[in-house]
Amino acid sequence: MSIQQKIEGLRNELREHNYNYYILDNPTISDYDFDIQLKELQGLEAAHPEFYDANSPSLRVGGEVTKNFNTVVHEHRMYSLDNSYSKEDLLDWEKRIKKMIDGEVGYTCELKYDGASISLTYENGSLLRAVTRGDGTQGDDVTANIKTIKSVPLKLKGNFPKKFDIRGEIVLPFEGFNKMNEERLDIGEEPYRNPRNTASGSLKLQDSAEVARRPLECLLYNITGSNLGFDTQFESLEKARQMGFKVPNASKLVTSVDEVLEFVEYWDVHRHDLPYETDGVVIKVNDLQQQEELGFTSKAPRWAMAFKFKAEQVSTRLNEITYQVGRTGAITPVANLEPVELAGTTVKRASLHNADQIEKLDIREGDEVFVEKGGEIIPKIIAVDLSKRPVNSKPTQYITHCPECDTELERTEGDAKHYCPNYNGCSVQIIGRIQHYISRKAMDIEGLGGETVALLVNEGLISNYSDLYTLTKEDVLPLERMAEKSAENLVNGIEASKQIPFERVLFAIGIRFVGETVAKKLAKHYKSIDALANATIEDLVSVDEIGGRIAESVVDFFSSEANKLNLKKLRTVGVQMEISAEKLANQTDLLKGLSIVVSGVFETVSRNELKKMIEDNGGKVSSSISSKTSYLVAGDKMGPSKLAKAETLGVAIISEQEFLEKLK
Repeated sequence: MSIQQKIEGLRNELREHNYNYYILDNPTISDYDFDIQLKELQGLEAAHPEFYDANSPSLRVGGEVTKNFNTVVHEHRMYSLDNSYSKEDLLDWEKRIKKMIDGEVGYTCELKYDGASISLTYENGSLLRAVTRGDGTQGDDVTANIKTIKSVPLKLKGNFPKKFDIRGEIVLPFEGFNKMNEERLDIGEEPYRNPRNTASGSLKLQDSAEVARRPLECLLYNITGSNLGFDTQFESLEKARQMGFKVPNASKLVTSVDEVLEFVEYWDVHRHDLPYETDGVVIKVNDLQQQEELGFTSKAPRWAMAFKFKAEQVSTRLNEITYQVGRTGAITPVANLEPVELAGTTVKRASLHNADQIEKLDIREGDEVFVEKGGEIIPKIIAVDLSKRPVNSKPTQYITHCPECDTELERTEGDAKHYCPNYNGCSVQIIGRIQHYISRKAMDIEGLGGETVALLVNEGLISNYSDLYTLTKEDVLPLERMAEKSAENLVNGIEASKQIPFERVLFAIGIRFVGETVAKKLAKHYKSIDALANATIEDLVSVDEIGGRIAESVVDFFSSEANKLNLKKLRTVGVQMEISAEKLANQTDLLKGLSIVVSGVFETVSRNELKKMIEDNGGKVSSSISSKTSYLVAGDKMGPSKLAKAETLGVAIISEQEFLEKLK
């Protein structure tokens, strides 16, 4: 057997195992054996790059970094759906259909999964691209991220149309979502709010390896194209299953609105048994020829309707309002409720957000309150049952001092939250900052979790993140549940973090309002901690997308003597406090101050590479042409509207080769 045959054989085996596990839920191989086969394939592919396949199962682990997501025009527009909330709405919809269609009309009922809409394009049985819904006309190309989702087939099974689009939802099952939140809480991070938003946000992560770590699934429901080989929506669902797609089995063929409502009533109860979020039922005219006759309005297909479930509400007693302190000192009021069942879970607490929210709803301890689950996950108080308010009830007085350290709280004008200003003395803030510092997106210190950080602080072994680098195995061994190997891993993980690049260090040190994206911008602009520390507010606001609030926060951070001392310790132990020489060698200021639009297909380098070149040389990549555009880099098949706008505004238009010459 040749090397190429061996590689193809492994790919086919792994695809079949993926299909059995993620689509049929019937694994035929152990996880260990699967991993052994995958590693063998990865080794062979690395040694023989001439046999590269963009849709190899080995690419599901991710690793591609996408700085900018290209905008792609949908070949077939992705429409919204009209909503209904009653039997009357559905009957009116049916009347409109029967006015336009002669003969019998059947319907397919499908569950409406609440996730992030996606359009997958397949050509000759292989995944060509994956594009977000966007505005329905165009969306973002997120192919690299979608390839990491195991339930998305990279190669199709059986017979399939030559080219087609299939639409669906990227969802995050409850089990995986809860596990992700447990991990975030362990490192002192805020939990994700709900599965839908988390799934949607996952599609735009720049590192596909991070997407691969998230237990996302893709549920498909609609095939669009020509010469598809089926005549009804119900047939199309079965065809999609045969090709290897994950298509929910809940769909049902019906012939009347009464049957539709039976389906709705059944699933309004049983949806809580499902592993995913659902927010309604989608009813579609089953016959595709009838769909074509009915056509579309400017916003939605006339042949489909979404029936939305009502948000579940319960009432319960608010026993007590307590207050939590975050790592930035922000105070969050929490409603402690009499436990109540809501949407399949027991709810005991709900966030009250801030003092303004409490005042707006006039929420008081002892009140009977109405609780609703936003996105089926996060409980929120939506109203107070004033008829049950105790006669001796008193308005809530928001706390004036920190519940942890008793420092008087502060609230700046225009800010919704109160803050504890005891930055260096409030233990909860100290623990929270260190937990943020060690988190995966920051310093990613293996062997060190949120609980261990709290133990280290409470035992007096550390009082800030720079103290981590003084820890020895002997220091941590006496800690609860700390074995010799765990202690070694912890100390080794701290040592390894010295190699984390500067932009992540800048995110890790916890400057208020400086998240991942802002940290990257500041690192790229200032290139070292010293240059950033010496920047004035005026300097900072001149940096692209850095506003006054961020600028003030950065200056405040570096004016603190305690912070200066921490940073000095980090530098002394070898933490990266500037951009590496290797990165600097690839960056210039040749395009500084220029705003450049890239459009079309290019020959020498890809569009993404062009955009990276612009950013690496100090320029700003813009998606739209305006009077502030410095020039347009025009490739083949560029949209005529962009070209016309550039000409109208007098924007200079240059070719790919002219741009590359400028960089020389």
